Amino acid sequence: MSSTRLSIRVRAHMNEPKIAIAPTTVTEDPQSWDILWKKKVTPWDSGEIQPPLRQVIESGDVPFARGGRALVPGCGRGYDTIYLASALGHDAIGLDASVTAVEAANELVRSESSNPELVSKIQFETADFFKYEVPEDKKFDLIYDYTFFVAIPPSKRLLWGSQINSLIKPGGYLITLMFPQVPPRDPQPYTTGPPFYSNFASYEEVLRAGGSEWEVVLDKIPDDATLLDAHKGKDRIVVWKRSA
Repeated sequence: MSSTRLSIRVRAHMNEPKIAIAPTTVTEDPQSWDILWKKKVTPWDSGEIQPPLRQVIESGDVPFARGGRALVPGCGRGYDTIYLASALGHDAIGLDASVTAVEAANELVRSESSNPELVSKIQFETADFFKYEVPEDKKFDLIYDYTFFVAIPPSKRLLWGSQINSLIKPGGYLITLMFPQVPPRDPQPYTTGPPFYSNFASYEEVLRAGGSEWEVVLDKIPDDATLLDAHKGKDRIVVWKRSA
């Protein structure tokens, strides 16, 4: 399946008007996300593979493994999870706290019924990322985070870093598509969200606190011409390699 075909198909899911989420709408209760999915209040759902992710994978600038295992926490409808399975041949797992989001992702996968080999590589699970465990021989070659980090309360960021360190194998890669990368107007940015404001240091601090060594192998500000309007000037994509 080409990424172009996927992009065209998933836009058909995106006819609902976008509604801004008030900071108080989502709580630390994961079920609050499911309520929004049930109401179709999903302004974070862009309806397509994120362009910066596709550019990084297809540029060849990073020697990602082929045919390994990939994890996408907070996968939503699963566009990027499906793309990683297609582009890298990974067995790709998408996690989401919302049952409704996982149902939507599985519906999207079923639209690929003409490609059973691809479908067999994709799995969506309703799960709490912070409690998710895999055996040593099932650790991931690649983890991709887009808007999951900024959706969780900042008080959970250290736990996010610990989980990333626990789930990714030595030599594995973490792709962080950082958004939004502009300070909000609120004078207390870390108390307002989601999305909660973050920057490069926000990720670096909690990754290194997790006990592993990390090397930045790519750090790029995407070309605005390739981005969705809501992301222009606000995206930064960083690829980290766990070295130990």
